[in-house]
Amino acid sequence: MSYENLKSAVDNSTNIVFLGGAGVSTESNIPDFRSEAGLYKTKNNYSYPPEVMLSHSFFMSHTEDFFEFYRKKMIYKDAKPNDAHYALAELEKKGKLKAIVTQNIDGLHQMAGSKNVLELHGSIHRNHCTKCHKFFDLNYIINSPDIIPKCDKCNGLVKPDVVLYEESLDMNVLNKSVQYISQADTLIVGGTSLVVYPAAGLINYFKGKNLVLINKSSTPYDNRADIVIHDKIGTVLKSVL
Repeated sequence: MSYENLKSAVDNSTNIVFLGGAGVSTESNIPDFRSEAGLYKTKNNYSYPPEVMLSHSFFMSHTEDFFEFYRKKMIYKDAKPNDAHYALAELEKKGKLKAIVTQNIDGLHQMAGSKNVLELHGSIHRNHCTKCHKFFDLNYIINSPDIIPKCDKCNGLVKPDVVLYEESLDMNVLNKSVQYISQADTLIVGGTSLVVYPAAGLINYFKGKNLVLINKSSTPYDNRADIVIHDKIGTVLKSVL
């Protein structure tokens, strides 16, 4: 029944926004954070928990350890878009989907063809020198001869444009996300447990008619949604869109 309701909601909407989390990319074999198979639950050989290693202070004080962890656990260069990414790109092409607001840093939405993607937590594909601000792509980080990538222009430290713990989100991206969500007639939220703020709080700006939650497990917002589907997001979006 929920599938039919979702199809009807999509068919009758002209301004859809998608808000997505790590669960959107798990079907592309990129682990999420909080599930049983996620980054925070699986055993690793590091002396620090992942939450610490992905913090700004750890980046500054243990830069070498940060990059070792970052390359092994945050970069999935061979990952390909899945059914969810392609379905959303198709919905944008039809003019129904106005924006994707994502917590993911993998760039798979763009790879699938989506144009208007607001990346709340940045992207592994953008990297900048902390001194002269020169831009570097992902390959520069991967192929750096040293563990700590250095700028080829000024020898400054090159930092990935990803938002670490203790860092603020880009206010421009956040404000644009609020704007799109507050104007949408349908908000589809997928692949997120809705426990990470400020991303989870974006739901509160939605004033439209269809709040749709698609996630394998329940979320704190299920009771507020018009349509709730507990299933794989790729399966749901492919069958509906």
